[in-house]
Amino acid sequence: MFRHSVAAAAILAVLSTAATAQEPTDFLGVAGPISLGDTQYVLAWSSNPQPGYIKQEYIPAGDTLETYNSMVMVEFVATDAPIADVVAGQAAAIDQRKATDPIANMAMFSNPDTGEVLLDFLRSAKDEAGEYIIEWNGYRYAEAEFDGEEGVLLFAVSDRSYGNAAAEPFLRGLADFKAARLEALTSAALPALD
Repeated sequence: MFRHSVAAAAILAVLSTAATAQEPTDFLGVAGPISLGDTQYVLAWSSNPQPGYIKQEYIPAGDTLETYNSMVMVEFVATDAPIADVVAGQAAAIDQRKATDPIANMAMFSNPDTGEVLLDFLRSAKDEAGEYIIEWNGYRYAEAEFDGEEGVLLFAVSDRSYGNAAAEPFLRGLADFKAARLEALTSAALPALD
């Protein structure tokens, strides 16, 4: 019985490795690379977890998803809900997180000319060793159409620091850093979904 369990676990490990090593599918017609600031991001992961919802993640060549320092995300959700309602869901999740995450906070900005909404937020977690992972995100929401459906496009950037030693300088430089990142995000053309 024990040998069968070990064999089954070994087969599962091989299959899991093969599944994660697969090339991502460009569901949205945004193969990349995507330029943001001085960095080029290549498609590294994608998912279509349910009809009408697609996620794609891009990282600099040579980085890994598990320990990325910088990532760009493009998502589409088919919905007739206004952008404000979609953003409210993410904002509520961040507010709930504040009860257990001492770093969690956010700011929201609306552009009445374009109808876009920008969510600027910070969160943290601890790794297995108890070291901090600090993550800053800029989420840009816009109305979009994809595959004949109306919905909301998310064009986002995420930056991380790993370890307690890196957390303090990351947070100390955050004001200037995020201002530059938000400028790059909001001045970039939205990805054209195809």
